[in-house]
Amino acid sequence: METVRRQIEVTRQARKEIKAAFKCSNMALWRALTFWNDTDMSRSIRKLAMAKGGILLCLSPAEETIHDHEGCMRQYFGNGAMIEADTKTGTAQVFDKNGTVRRTIEGCTITQLTELQTFANQLS
Repeated sequence: METVRRQIEVTRQARKEIKAAFKCSNMALWRALTFWNDTDMSRSIRKLAMAKGGILLCLSPAEETIHDHEGCMRQYFGNGAMIEADTKTGTAQVFDKNGTVRRTIEGCTITQLTELQTFANQLS
């Protein structure tokens, strides 16, 4: 599963001004604004971008998670997979798009749930 990514959105005019201020290429600007690297120059570019009205975005995979009144959590993935977790017992199961149980964990921890999400997202 892809992790949350950060990026700063700025106007075309702000991009132009930032490039001129730092005498940098489009690629250097892109790397700074997408947090691709963490050099002193990139940090300075990000600081100026925010000062020029930049908006920090957190981008994450779009998945739907539903919690019901009986303590069941279901997370649906774009590939048809689903995680179903019983919050009372701690049992979590991954189902593929055909409804077949592919993995079960009793007493599932948050770390294990993250691993299940990665597994479910990679099913075909």
